[in-house]
Amino acid sequence: MSSSSLSSAPGFVFKIANREAMQRLATSLRPLRHLGMMGSKPSRSASISSRFKSCAVVPDEPELGEFLDYMEKLKNYETVGVPQGAGTDTDDGFDLGRMRRLLQRLGNPHKQFKAVHIAGTKGKGSTASFISNILREEGYSVGCYTSPHLLSTRERISVGRSGDPVSASLLKKVFCEVKEIIDQSVEQEKGALTHFEVFTALAYLLFSEERVDIAVIEAGLGGARDATNVICSTKLAASVITSIGEEHLAALGGSLESIAMAKSGIIKHGCPVVIGGPFESHIECIIRHKASLMKSMVISACDPGIRKTLKWLRMEEDGKPSQTCDIVIQLKDLQMFITLPNVNLHLLGAHQLQNAVTAACTALCLRDQGWVISEKSIRAGLEKTRLLGRSQFLTQMELSSIGLSGTTILIDGAHTEASAKGLAEVIRMVQPDGVLAFLVAMASDKDHLAFARQLLSGRRPELILLTEVSIAGGRSRIALASSLKEAWTKALLESGADFVDTRIMDDEKAIEDHGSCSLITSDPNKMMLASCENASIVDSVKLADQLLKSRSRDQPALIVVTGSLTCGFLLISRFAPLTNSHCFN
Repeated sequence: MSSSSLSSAPGFVFKIANREAMQRLATSLRPLRHLGMMGSKPSRSASISSRFKSCAVVPDEPELGEFLDYMEKLKNYETVGVPQGAGTDTDDGFDLGRMRRLLQRLGNPHKQFKAVHIAGTKGKGSTASFISNILREEGYSVGCYTSPHLLSTRERISVGRSGDPVSASLLKKVFCEVKEIIDQSVEQEKGALTHFEVFTALAYLLFSEERVDIAVIEAGLGGARDATNVICSTKLAASVITSIGEEHLAALGGSLESIAMAKSGIIKHGCPVVIGGPFESHIECIIRHKASLMKSMVISACDPGIRKTLKWLRMEEDGKPSQTCDIVIQLKDLQMFITLPNVNLHLLGAHQLQNAVTAACTALCLRDQGWVISEKSIRAGLEKTRLLGRSQFLTQMELSSIGLSGTTILIDGAHTEASAKGLAEVIRMVQPDGVLAFLVAMASDKDHLAFARQLLSGRRPELILLTEVSIAGGRSRIALASSLKEAWTKALLESGADFVDTRIMDDEKAIEDHGSCSLITSDPNKMMLASCENASIVDSVKLADQLLKSRSRDQPALIVVTGSLTCGFLLISRFAPLTNSHCFN
């Protein structure tokens, strides 16, 4: 088959024409074996409660202690879960009046800058990062507000041209300046002000005081009643809706249709909306109907005039993979055109390519309004975007710091059916062969069965190890390992997999002694399903590494840490000093 005929079938090109390139990549991802074990081992006496303590503070920011203590006292729905119907535009929804009153007491900072507002079930954070980096590359001062965070609460806010998290000193300064006003607001609102509302208000205040050219703002939940949704139409440059999926169902009305209605609540009168997708036809109709009512132009990242192709994988100089893509946007009716051949994206998978296209469409939408944004800046912004906990491969130095060698570890915060599908694709891309393990920890309010089914639809693992982590620093939303095991057992039985169901390992002594356990000598043709409740993530990774290597010492081994951003955080935090700041961009 000629190369010209292959170009008409992007998926076929990627899967067939580049198989050798993929295998070379998979080989190059195998870390070099080290002579020593540099990681320190946690004490056996560490209690369960110590594993679930708040992870909001990292060692290098003690000056934020007062701020973080104050914020911890506010109601935090990320920790306790969101009430039913809270994200809907109904009487059950969050009270936006409370947020507007707080902002008014602060001088209405949200009216001082232009903004791009992003909602969607998945892809919000990645798209926000892509857009922010595109604008920074053009030289704009950008405010970016996203959630949740991984290593530090400062990650939620970036200000200026660098893309680095807001400094502890600046965050402390703006908080101290307005603490009395916040105190008064908490009292006047009878204690109803939430952690997210106060943090959002502080972000808007920072953007105003730092005189950003434009802000890129990610909605927290839904859209219509989200605390971020106070940007008026005169300040909204564009709305973006990345995707619609079944997450936070109870909080958003119980159906895909109600979720679409909630997220389309960010569309403002006369302001363009960029939609990512792909969407089910009736869901897209809901969004387009709201846009029509608002007299808002719709730019679709799935328009027939857009072509996007995943071509191949490559290794960068830092030893991490990127995917090379072509992006061609030709929206003749809207007079929006761009051709970007051989774009190297560090966020992997077809879903991240779709997010990149959505960001590029948003950049063109802004350019149509008079913002100066060159093709060079769009390319550079897309290529420089990296995110902790999204398709993140640990380097050899990072592996050595936790006492491992000879294994590839992939961290991805996937926790929904849709994101599991994207992760399964990434796994097939980067390591089509060799032994595979899933290390999974999730929140209790996620669809564990749908997540398991989707991951199992890809490459079959040799090991599934289920564990527990705190969610947003709290215990109320932890999914018990035993509960996860029920879901994965059902998914495995449905798939017809031949697996051995092991006992629960519930203490670190059992894990340390596991070298003599029957799992090591179990039937190598059977998948292993295990759970460990009271071990740290690092110990769980070491156990997964031990069990995988017991199966085959000659094949490349891949451990995928997934199910929760917190799960990735607990591992990443072990080598935070080794992590470059550009990973936050």
